[in-house]
Amino acid sequence: MQVILLQRVAKLGQMGDVVKVKDGYARNFLLPQGKALRANDSNIKSFEARKAHLQAQNLETRKEAQAVADKLDGQVFVVIRSAADSGALYGSVTARDATEAAEAAGFTLHRGQIVLDKPIKDLGVHGVTVVLHPEVSAKISLNVARSVEEAQLQATGKSIQELAAEAEAAADMDIAQLFDDMGAAANED
Repeated sequence: MQVILLQRVAKLGQMGDVVKVKDGYARNFLLPQGKALRANDSNIKSFEARKAHLQAQNLETRKEAQAVADKLDGQVFVVIRSAADSGALYGSVTARDATEAAEAAGFTLHRGQIVLDKPIKDLGVHGVTVVLHPEVSAKISLNVARSVEEAQLQATGKSIQELAAEAEAAADMDIAQLFDDMGAAANED
């Protein structure tokens, strides 16, 4: 099916482009979302008549999205989850969790705007993309931790595995010191 794009669509084209797409994609996504019109003579004439209005509207929404992106870019949101000692989460962090964390910090986002490159299934700081407009996106970070204190430690750059290794090394050192002290006491007798 041939459609006229009413806005920029990733991996498809810019506003005003006439592109050929699969029928299901057009009927189930592009047309209901208002992102495209069927490419017939009357719709082409209608699009040409309101093209300037659509471009002005697109420019205005892009400016608004850019203003939000400037505030949002680089923000770090803390998500508290239960996890195993190895750092593996019991479940995963979803776009809904990222949206809730952003809303708790005062930002209004929709879960459809959150793009997770891969599922978040372990503790740590993870980069996430937020698409605010087809032409504007921002990068945020999700600090996934078991507690607020752990999140603060992760924010300094230490991973949970490094902290566990340090604690284990300190415990081994204490045990070795204890045996050394016991051996020295036995030698004195």
